[in-house]
Amino acid sequence: MRLDHVIKRINFVHFSLSQLVSMATSMLHFLPYAGFLAAFVLSCHGQERKVHIVYMGEQPQGGFSVASTHHSMLQSALGRLRTLFNDTKESLIFSYGKSFNGFAARLSDEEVAKLSEMEGVVSVIPNHKLKLDTTRSWDFMGFSIGQLGAPVEGEVIVGLLDTGIWPESDSFSDKDFGPPPSKWKGKCVGRNFTCNNKVIRARYYNSEDDYDSTETWNHTASTAAGHDLLWTSFRNSFRNVQADILAAFDDAIANGVDFISTSIGSDEPFLYLNDPIAIGSFYATKKGMLTSSLAGNNGPYPTTVTNYAPWIMTVAANTIDRRFTAKAVFGNGQVYFVSLTL
Repeated sequence: MRLDHVIKRINFVHFSLSQLVSMATSMLHFLPYAGFLAAFVLSCHGQERKVHIVYMGEQPQGGFSVASTHHSMLQSALGRLRTLFNDTKESLIFSYGKSFNGFAARLSDEEVAKLSEMEGVVSVIPNHKLKLDTTRSWDFMGFSIGQLGAPVEGEVIVGLLDTGIWPESDSFSDKDFGPPPSKWKGKCVGRNFTCNNKVIRARYYNSEDDYDSTETWNHTASTAAGHDLLWTSFRNSFRNVQADILAAFDDAIANGVDFISTSIGSDEPFLYLNDPIAIGSFYATKKGMLTSSLAGNNGPYPTTVTNYAPWIMTVAANTIDRRFTAKAVFGNGQVYFVSLTL
């Protein structure tokens, strides 16, 4: 194709002088906003945001809005640019205010530093992932599962913080159970199933589903609360993070449980003010609620203990004899058995 033919096919657009002036004026008006947008993009570039817990101590008095205070603090830390783009709402994950004071949010290192210097902030805690610790303790210790206890035992509300349950299991049947105690302040928030007179609440935090993909919670809940009314707190089986744990403590204390049990721990102990389990259990203790948690069995030293706060009933660790056995069948007909001991 010849160049002159190409030129003939180009459509020329003609503008009057007034139109050109109007367009230039509009561009001049846009330039400050373009600079503003560029500054915002540059401020966000390269700043990885991770979830942190901002712990602020006691539940505030005076009737003011805790959520509003947390929102204002986060706005101040994020800065004017991010606030204008509504990043505050997207950054805030949890606002703790029912039993103690604090919040969880996605923060950059710079924002963590700003919040750490603010009045009223006790500590800013990275959102560490915790691990599950499961046992076959009931059978291992030689205990038999007894019959339904005395009626007074049914007034005990046990709160378990773990990964979820199979609600269709016979372990969670409410046969012979009466209604929840009158002191109970919560309500059923179960998803994909209905609570009963034994499982009286189910709540998940940052998870897709309440159903347990492991047997850890099923074992713990059925043995620890097999004869009691149950307050449950669900989280995704593979996302056991501290911000969720603290949110569960906040709800459990406010809802009026008698006892809190956690089968979750860390690979190494934390300082009290950097440990959400220690923080949550402290406020539970102040309300007369006992918290039980595991000591851990991972080391690195023979005497290493996690969840060691003096207000926690720390359960000692031991080895167990449970094995998961599977077989591998090869093409030549040979069969090999593989076992995993936990």
